[in-house]
Amino acid sequence: MLIDFFFTLKDAKIPVTIKEFLTLLEAMEKNLIGQSMDDFYFLARLAMVKDEAHYDKFDRAFAQYFKGINGAFETDSAIPLDWLLKRMARELTPEQKAALEKFGYDKLMDRLTELLKEQKERHEGGGKWIGTGGTSPFGNGGTNPEGIRIGGAGGNRTAVKVWEQRAFKDYDAERELGTRNIKVALRRLRKFAREGAEDELALDATIRATASNAGYLDIKMQPERKNKIKVLMLLDVGGSMDDHIARTEELFSAAKTEFKNMEFFYFHNCVYDYLWKNNRRRNAERFPTWDILRKYPADTKLIFVGDATMSPYEVLQPGGSVEYNNEEAGAEWLARFCHAFPKFVWLNPEPEGVWQYRQSISVIKQIMNNRMFPLTIDGLERGMRLLSK
Repeated sequence: MLIDFFFTLKDAKIPVTIKEFLTLLEAMEKNLIGQSMDDFYFLARLAMVKDEAHYDKFDRAFAQYFKGINGAFETDSAIPLDWLLKRMARELTPEQKAALEKFGYDKLMDRLTELLKEQKERHEGGGKWIGTGGTSPFGNGGTNPEGIRIGGAGGNRTAVKVWEQRAFKDYDAERELGTRNIKVALRRLRKFAREGAEDELALDATIRATASNAGYLDIKMQPERKNKIKVLMLLDVGGSMDDHIARTEELFSAAKTEFKNMEFFYFHNCVYDYLWKNNRRRNAERFPTWDILRKYPADTKLIFVGDATMSPYEVLQPGGSVEYNNEEAGAEWLARFCHAFPKFVWLNPEPEGVWQYRQSISVIKQIMNNRMFPLTIDGLERGMRLLSK
């Protein structure tokens, strides 16, 4: 029976060997565990998996072998009701979409001012007034390559300005990780040093000193070994990042565990002249970006986390923020961060295959000197390897 289990693990690309398999059989022969499946699971994982990076593969293979293929997947998942009830988006042909006019940022703001003076009632489905479900650049729920969203939920994500007060939610640092591999990847960035009071037993030094002292015990102490890496994490929150909350929370939780010297701040879409730490109080408790640039030493590792998906105006133009009129372009602030902290990366939860189709991603990637990596295990490992050099 267990021979087939061994080959199931091999098929799952887990590097198990005959020696580890024989160790498992020997442990079972000596009755080291009880009769439950849980006991066998932990024993098998202990004996046959030598790298925690393979724990998730082992879990899937174990479930597949002992419970059938369906056990490897969640069976209680359901299609969210809001997906079924969502109103059908307005469908336009590629030719119709291409014919829609782009005003440009300044003309958009001027045109909006004119319409606010002229329009006296609600409008829906048109191409001129402020309304819903049409092709006008003003309103929500419609289709336009470049506009100002006023109220309502975002859909096509082509708005260059959003006229509403939005509430963002903090990422949860206590969230249980969906995969252990994130922690494993982040550990590439660790660098240990001993400092502080001598309050930890130095076993090797004690053995050497005792041997040199004719066998009389000579205890040696040493400072505790601590991870000395300093990390500054800047996290995009709200808007299109709502699609990536789960993975971002997993990363954030893992980073809080792995890096004891870590500070974090939030921003929305792009970095401007202030950041915040509490999204519920982001309008009351703001941290000037200049203070953050000056506060942390240059050897701090800087990690941006965001999908970099926005209007190019938000990066390149003063006043381009969707929430207020910023005096300096986001590109200026990004360049300042890159200059202040030479060791930096940008982690992007969007699939790497779509980056070339998002103008804002291309702009930010160029500003970041191509140090943008996907928020995948491979991307994390590449990013941490670059930061650790």
